[in-house]
Amino acid sequence: MNFQDIKNLLTLKFGENSILKEDTSGLQPILTVASAQLAIICQELHENPQTYFDYLACITAIDNGPEKGTMEVIYNLYSIPFNISFTLRTELIRNKPEEPLPQLPTVSHIWRTADWHEREAYDLMGIHFTGHPDLRRILLVTDWEGHPLRKDYKLQETYHGIKVAY
Repeated sequence: MNFQDIKNLLTLKFGENSILKEDTSGLQPILTVASAQLAIICQELHENPQTYFDYLACITAIDNGPEKGTMEVIYNLYSIPFNISFTLRTELIRNKPEEPLPQLPTVSHIWRTADWHEREAYDLMGIHFTGHPDLRRILLVTDWEGHPLRKDYKLQETYHGIKVAY
């Protein structure tokens, strides 16, 4: 099964509106899906005997900055039995730091490794994964303010009396 076959399978199952964009210009093609349907699309890719993406290699989050007003979450999937790699992407509205965090449904119930990947994206980028069983900071201390990989992050001058900004 190739990229186009997978795209066709998802379009037939979830409709034209679930697939927002495809990018075949890079080394690995990317399919952009609606964030509201991300978890059910991932479930299908994992459970469908034609695809069986049994391995979530990585979840990456990108902040496109306040000017563009979006964030991206990218999922690198792999099917060990079929030796197929697949990249799935979704885009979120980027909220201001004082507003509630952007939200995306968890896929940790599909791939256990998503637990830590989602916690890292939450900790560093400020993306809230709804339904996650244990969404808490994984790299920073629990009382750290903000999410340091966001483009509008303001570094604290001190943390518990220790100077952290230069």
